[in-house]
Amino acid sequence: MSVAIKFENISKQYRLGLVSTNTISHDLNRWWQTTIRGKEDPYLKIGDINDRATKAESDYIWALKDINLEVQQGDVLGIIGKNGSGKSTLLKILSKITSPTTGTISHTGRIAALLEVGTGFHPEMTGRENIYLNGAILGMTKAEITRKLDEIVDFSGIERYIDTPAKRYSSGMYVRLGFAIAAHLDPEIMIVDEVLAVGDAEFQKKAIGKMQDVSKGEGRTVLFVSHNMTAVKNLCKTGVLLKNGTVDFAGNINDVVDYYLTDKTIRGLFNNEWKKENAPGTDKIKVIKAYVSHDTPFITVNTPFEIITEFWIEEEGFPVNVSMVLWDKDLNCVFNISTIQKPLSKGLHKATFHIPAHIMNDGYYIVQNYFVTESTPHFIHNNANSFEIVEDRESSGWHGKWIGAVRPTFLKTELTALSIDLDLKNT
Repeated sequence: MSVAIKFENISKQYRLGLVSTNTISHDLNRWWQTTIRGKEDPYLKIGDINDRATKAESDYIWALKDINLEVQQGDVLGIIGKNGSGKSTLLKILSKITSPTTGTISHTGRIAALLEVGTGFHPEMTGRENIYLNGAILGMTKAEITRKLDEIVDFSGIERYIDTPAKRYSSGMYVRLGFAIAAHLDPEIMIVDEVLAVGDAEFQKKAIGKMQDVSKGEGRTVLFVSHNMTAVKNLCKTGVLLKNGTVDFAGNINDVVDYYLTDKTIRGLFNNEWKKENAPGTDKIKVIKAYVSHDTPFITVNTPFEIITEFWIEEEGFPVNVSMVLWDKDLNCVFNISTIQKPLSKGLHKATFHIPAHIMNDGYYIVQNYFVTESTPHFIHNNANSFEIVEDRESSGWHGKWIGAVRPTFLKTELTALSIDLDLKNT
């Protein structure tokens, strides 16, 4: 099998808060050292790793550092990692949206990328015109694009709006059309970022099925970035875990996901918070916070706690109920609980799920939230947050691992001695 993509020593450096070095002295120094004296860029020698949880010691950070990776033709590669680990930066470099600071990328064939919502679309052009624009960018002729047009429009499910300017599209419509274009214009390499999470559940399933078809049936190479570990395991053969801009682990996708979910450096309580402008959601719902609340230093099997999601409703009277699905680290569903659906006012709301003590087993758990309207999932928030429950050795009286994801303590259990009289005469 031939190599479709090869990353060699790829690194990407940014200056915090600025574009370029953004000072005359730095720019002149860089020009003098590299252009006139023929020496190494002095700013490549400095910079912090891209760890957003620590205070910066330098104005420069490495979003990516020394990435070496080969992707085989026809492979479906899952790229996972925490927010800020460098996943999107790597794909933007491959898509030539940005260039690497150091290193080279070689690939065979055309690349179609579905990255941020709206990327590659001209807002003043209609959906139909944007199809032709994207096809032309990929090097296709007008006749080739026309042959694919009906198939693209049908797959996207937005035929009614295909001659409407793209600036009037919702985020979900952008994703539907963008994916349909990327999947049907015959690229040899297809790149799909977490943007699919914007789509509804039906379209996500449809899109994943299409990616399986193009990789298995048509031999195309797919790079898939997602926080949905179930989708990653179902779709991908191999995986790469990025951490602070470097490759932390690579191999079989099941091994990579298991390593990610059990890595001691990322386990424990994860509370997430987003700014409204880049919050996950749709044009009607934006998730602001997803967290766990409890009164103890950490959650034990004997601790009551609450799983909470705060979200912003953009449309007055939009009917919503929030369904919380809890998964264990092996992606087994533990349970699903839901609020009552009702019309919500425009503004900030909170869904709270109360989990009593003596219910959960110790282990690592992942929260997934469904925002449902009229019995249909409107938005699915995968990996909203996660947490760890630990054993309470002092009170449990148990010195091994309990089986299962739950271990409820029932109010009444008895252990009673029985005396049994046996009638041996009639046996």
